[in-house]
Amino acid sequence: MAKIIFYGGKGGVGKTTCSTANSIFYANKGLKTLLISTDPAHSISDVLEMKIGKKIINIRENLDGLEIDPEYEAELYIDRIRENMKTILSNVIVEEINKQLDAAVVSPGTHESALFDKMAEIIIDKYDTYDIIIFDTAPTGHTLRLLTLPELLEGWMGNLIKKRKNVMAMDKMITRKYKEKDPVLEILEKRQERLSSIKKILIDNKDLTIRFVLNAEQLPIEETKKAVKMLEKYNLPVETLVINRILPENIDDNFWVKKKIQEKQYLTDIENYFADKELIRIPLMDTDMNKSTIDSIAKYFD
Repeated sequence: MAKIIFYGGKGGVGKTTCSTANSIFYANKGLKTLLISTDPAHSISDVLEMKIGKKIINIRENLDGLEIDPEYEAELYIDRIRENMKTILSNVIVEEINKQLDAAVVSPGTHESALFDKMAEIIIDKYDTYDIIIFDTAPTGHTLRLLTLPELLEGWMGNLIKKRKNVMAMDKMITRKYKEKDPVLEILEKRQERLSSIKKILIDNKDLTIRFVLNAEQLPIEETKKAVKMLEKYNLPVETLVINRILPENIDDNFWVKKKIQEKQYLTDIENYFADKELIRIPLMDTDMNKSTIDSIAKYFD
C-alpha cells in the first residue's frame, strides 16, 4: 500500500470531501494519518468545522491535519533566497536582485516552487511519523505542475551544478587558488539532495499513488483522461479513480430519470477507458458534508 496519496481532479468534483473521508477511513483502521490541504481555499477546515492552520493539529484519534498557505510559504521561500544571496554576492548586486525578488513573490511559479519545497519538507520529516499522508490539492492543472516539478527540477539542477563546477575550475586555473567551499555550489547541492530524497520516496520506493476524483459527466471525464495521460508520461502512478456523487437507482421524476440514463453511459465510458484502474464509487448523499456526516462516505474506501 502506498504511503503518500495525492487527490486531484477538476474544481468542484468533491476532492476535499473524498480526501477527508479517505483519511478518516485509514484513521478508523488504526493507521496514523496526516491530511494536508494545498488548496488556497482550504475546504478541509469547512468540512471538519474546525480551524486547521499552518501547524499540524490533531483532528481525531489517529488523524492529524495541516493547511499549507502558498502565499506564506512563497514569502518564506523568497526570504531564504535573499539570505543566500547576501552570502555570495556584493551589496550592489543584492539590492538589484531584491527588486526582482519583490516581484517574484506574487508569481504563480514562485508559489508552486515554495509549495513543493514545503510538501517535500513534510514528506521527508514526517515520513516515519505517519502511516499514511494524504494531500488534498487544488484543481487539476495546479496538481500536475506540482507533481511534475521533481522531474523537471532534477535535470535543471544537475546542469546548474555542472556549470558552477566549470566556473570554479576556470577560476582555479586563472587565480591558482583553491577554494575548499563554494557557497553557491553548497546551496545547489543541498537543493539537489532534497530533490533526490523526495524522488526516492515518491518514485523509486513506490510510496506514491495519485487518486483522481471525477463525476460521471463529460468535462470531468475528459480532464481526467488528459491528466492521467500526462502523469503517466512522467511515470507517476494513477491507480485509482473516485467517481463521486452517483445518482440513486430508484428515481421516478422524468428529469432525474433522463440524468440517470446519461450517467450510466458515462459510467460505462469510465469503466472502458480506465479498465486498468481501481474505481471507487461514492453515491450522491442527501445532506451536505460536515463533521457529523463525513463518516457516512468513509466506508466506501474499504
